[in-house]
Amino acid sequence: MSSHYSAADLDAALARLPLAQGDVLFLHSNLGFFGRPEGIATSPQLCRLFFDALMRRLGGDGTLVVPAFTYSFPRRQVFDPAEPVSEMGAFAEWLRRHPAARRSCDPCYSVAAVGAQAEALTARAPENSFAPEGFFGRFLGANGLVLNLNFDAGSTFLHYLERQLGVPYRFDKTFEGRLREQGEIRLAKSTIFVRYLSSDATAPVFEPFHALAQEAGLLVEVALGRGRMGCIRAADCRRLLRATLPQRPWLLTRAEALGVIPELIPEPTCQPL
Repeated sequence: MSSHYSAADLDAALARLPLAQGDVLFLHSNLGFFGRPEGIATSPQLCRLFFDALMRRLGGDGTLVVPAFTYSFPRRQVFDPAEPVSEMGAFAEWLRRHPAARRSCDPCYSVAAVGAQAEALTARAPENSFAPEGFFGRFLGANGLVLNLNFDAGSTFLHYLERQLGVPYRFDKTFEGRLREQGEIRLAKSTIFVRYLSSDATAPVFEPFHALAQEAGLLVEVALGRGRMGCIRAADCRRLLRATLPQRPWLLTRAEALGVIPELIPEPTCQPL
């Protein structure tokens, strides 16, 4: 059976992206969409192939971060950072299980990281996932790079910027729940930036942002096998949204394409246990 790409093709594709030694890389991935890799038979082998290639590019001072989101408290589930990540793709769970991985203790928007800044990016997660002192704020402070494998330029990091820029269709909501650490369960709270549910038009849409990033030359994309990878700097995301949202405040929602201004009905700002 023929393959769609090789390890050398992967290295060559990454070399065409603006990854620098010492970068903080926030990765969203669908590795299967690239097709069949040469000489790779299992999912763990595939994850190791991409991990090794990325870490060679980042160097000893670099850090690789993946989403390990669980949304545990909104789902009224106990959050345990030692438990598997089931919805973020095979690579995210593979990295979480890496012996050098560190995972933030965030009941909704946990991340897992390996590398020089893994501890600094994941330690002491604040109650508010989108506070400046949380991962997303630290990621912006490091001017990290969003790298999406077979996704558009959108990422959860954009929700952090929406909060910073004061969009009208989201608000802070606090969820109470239970958190398990090293076998001990304690009560905790988690605040996240949620959309108003009174209208489906507030649902997130990232394609317009992707198009803007392409037009501005801020998104760098390369092909690999049957898929594509693209990256954009955190600071460039902020500059682009800061310049665009005053004129197009509904850019990141369905509302803009629908040509409507949704009715936003006040909702409770806390979901008790």
